[in-house]
Amino acid sequence: MGDIRIERLAKVLVDYACDVKPGMWVGILGDVVTLPALREVYKEVIRAGGNPTLFISDEQMSRQFVREANDDQIAWLDPSQTLYYEKADVYIRIGSSTNTRAMSNIPASRVQKINAARRPWLDTRLNRAAEGSFEWVGTWYPNEASAQEANMSLEEYEDFVFGSCFCDKEDPAGEWRKLSAHQQKKVDWLKGKKHVRLQGPNADIQLSIDGRTFINSDGHKNMPSGEIFTGPVEESVNGWIRFSYPSIVGGRAVSGIELKFEDGKVVEGKAETNDDLLQAQLNTDAGSRYLGEFAIGTNFGINKFTGNILFDEKIGGTVHCAIGMGYPETGSKNRSAVHWDMICDMRNDSTIHVDGELFYRNGEFVV
Repeated sequence: MGDIRIERLAKVLVDYACDVKPGMWVGILGDVVTLPALREVYKEVIRAGGNPTLFISDEQMSRQFVREANDDQIAWLDPSQTLYYEKADVYIRIGSSTNTRAMSNIPASRVQKINAARRPWLDTRLNRAAEGSFEWVGTWYPNEASAQEANMSLEEYEDFVFGSCFCDKEDPAGEWRKLSAHQQKKVDWLKGKKHVRLQGPNADIQLSIDGRTFINSDGHKNMPSGEIFTGPVEESVNGWIRFSYPSIVGGRAVSGIELKFEDGKVVEGKAETNDDLLQAQLNTDAGSRYLGEFAIGTNFGINKFTGNILFDEKIGGTVHCAIGMGYPETGSKNRSAVHWDMICDMRNDSTIHVDGELFYRNGEFVV
């Protein structure tokens, strides 16, 4: 028998997160290891009347490309993918990895060169999403490698993943609507506010949200979700912040990251491990030293670090910042081939003030 939680996940992705309607062009993307989930999503898209296109990748082939592709091959963009990003209605990606450290010995500069070449796809997806013509959602399929990364057995990790998506409940969509209503109260309170300051053992930083919009992330883009986020005014960020957990990119964990900002720009950045990758990210392009996102995690069902940013950035009691690309729907103007999230624990002796009023203390909202 199949796992009913996978069936529920597929249904919540198609019906709740993306609201697939008859005639919609729906891309379903994932590695071969996610095939059980891809099949269920495909089934739900058919039942909803959508027109599915399946994009299956393979980790081994992807690594081969990163290692050996020449500059011309890196610069080439698959025309079928370009057409999809320009014309399709829905993007559903199911992530997974059979080896979370498989890219550890590949130079960071090569990873960044490929990301930069594919930036037009990212720009198109985000711009179309901001204007409302492209729905998208990403989720994760549990396997042994991810469970090991999270220091869990596979069975424990499956419970964690499906529980964080409310797929252990009979009505996951109903649970997401409850969380959405809770977060919307915070978003409504923040509307029209201008100045944010974080203070605590891990941060003394301030930024402007004047004219920017906070987004209620309630399972329509990420599954699981549980955060509110915006794009700070680009030149407004000043101060320093130290990130509590490793940030993983390209299969490499960068830990002990600390950034110092002046007039929006990272003027000093250091990491205790894999500092070369941090520097490569910061030096990717003109936008990679500016913040594209500031967010507050609200999902207290995600209460442990797992090494997977999809879950970790939502940990209740944390904030996260992303250098690089901002989401246009927040009002962010920052553009970059990078969007790299870093998480800061705010649960001890920490506060967030908004326009001088206490908004958040020790990991909990006080308004």
